[in-house]
Amino acid sequence: MSDFLERQPLGHSDLVSSRLGIGSSFGLPRKVVEHAFERGVNYLYWGSVRRPGFGHAIRHLAKRHRDELILTVQSYARLPRLIVPSVELALRRTGLDHFDYLLLGARNEVPSDDYLEVFEQLRDRGKVRFLSLSTHNRPLLKKLFDTEQQGQNAVAYDMFMLRYNAAHRGAEKDVFPFVPNRPRPAILAYTATRWGHLLDAQKMPPGETPLSARDCYRFALSNPNVDVVLCGPANAEQMDEAISALEAGPLEPEERARIERIGAYVYEKHQPSFPDGGDTTT
Repeated sequence: MSDFLERQPLGHSDLVSSRLGIGSSFGLPRKVVEHAFERGVNYLYWGSVRRPGFGHAIRHLAKRHRDELILTVQSYARLPRLIVPSVELALRRTGLDHFDYLLLGARNEVPSDDYLEVFEQLRDRGKVRFLSLSTHNRPLLKKLFDTEQQGQNAVAYDMFMLRYNAAHRGAEKDVFPFVPNRPRPAILAYTATRWGHLLDAQKMPPGETPLSARDCYRFALSNPNVDVVLCGPANAEQMDEAISALEAGPLEPEERARIERIGAYVYEKHQPSFPDGGDTTT
């Protein structure tokens, strides 16, 4: 069996996750989400674009499999008071009594204590269980790691979501070596295809064929510091390709060398869709 097919604990939580997660933004049909769950994918991410079909899939699956699902709801709210109604609306739309993770999305500075207080209120009411954060600012993560290790934060983040792909490998130097071991937060990687740049024949080095999405997912999954890689499929074919990365397993050395070579070229020649704080060389 491929190592990637085995579920594993998420950080210090009591949750056991598939190595692949599915995002909601690209309109994946309900039946495709449900079939992916049948094939072992149990991490579902209801992000800022809450597609109805994805919500229907969550509702349907949760009726029989809630204990097996890992469900994240994201908030981009820049006013803490807006988070509670957003979460409550998401719960009503999915028929859930709670989400596993509340994710504070696109945070490039340390969130104020007001956000942590809102999380605590939701947690104490049984609406969410754990707190997570996504960022395009890698130096912020080390700052948060240091704060938590020093006991300065009453609420520890349970999971961090960061950019990691063959073109953006900076986390290998300035995030992964500093992830605390006790308690260890979960690490979720996103932008595995670098917004499709790594799949684009027009952006390849001379003489190179583009990477496949499967290559990109396997690259991120092969890093032992990454617990889950988020994919954003729009249809059954793309979902099948993502799952094929789990079935294929870790990269061989020659595969990794080729992917890293292409990633370095894409990083040098083509600007990212969003700047990443901390990117100087990678």
